[in-house]
Amino acid sequence: MTLGGANVWTNFSYGYRNESPCGWLLNPERSRLILFERDKKSTRNNIRIFAYTFYANDLGEPYAIKSVSKLPLDAAWDKWHDLQLEGWTFEELELPESV
Repeated sequence: MTLGGANVWTNFSYGYRNESPCGWLLNPERSRLILFERDKKSTRNNIRIFAYTFYANDLGEPYAIKSVSKLPLDAAWDKWHDLQLEGWTFEELELPESV
């Protein structure tokens, strides 16, 4: 990109930017959800991500936890992107109080 005669390369990200995967992914069958959440105790140079897997009800809402895994940041991003390539969709959900 040339701006004002200078050779300037920019890599701007417009919109929402995360340093780690965060939020809910729902599988295509609407039977499982995965919540990605950063481990608040992980250090800045060693970020860890919790991946909570839930069973989902008919409405695509979590009703019971299946498993929990703790992933390094790169593995969490890989899993996030792979799941979306397999048809998992991002959902705007809040964790129920009873879980």
